[in-house]
Amino acid sequence: MRSLTPLESKHALDLDGLRKPDITFWSVVDGDRLVGCGALEKLDARHAESKSMRTRPARQRSGVASTLPAHILREASGMGFTRLSLETGSAEFFLPARRLYEKFGFQPCEPFGDYRPDPNSTFMTTALCMPHA
Repeated sequence: MRSLTPLESKHALDLDGLRKPDITFWSVVDGDRLVGCGALEKLDARHAESKSMRTRPARQRSGVASTLPAHILREASGMGFTRLSLETGSAEFFLPARRLYEKFGFQPCEPFGDYRPDPNSTFMTTALCMPHA
């Protein structure tokens, strides 16, 4: 990602960022091999951000990428969030990711949280349904 996005527009979390208390992190494994990961960051009591969704390049188009947002959406709803947002790149390279997020109900939105308008970023959000008790 660093080769595609200017440093001032890079919002991916590093290892220390993923260890923050407001972060929940998931790994997708196949046997003993890590094939994907994703995280959720609590922004406030009702709003969270999907972070750091990645699929091992060798496993692209194998269903891992669809498993992650489906899981994160279910978990975010179960945690009581009513809105889930994300930031991704605006370059052509990120078009498959943006299309995947659209399939899960994400729509373009204005910058949220601490983000500011950035020509290298696309911001997306979706409303979450509360689970039934």
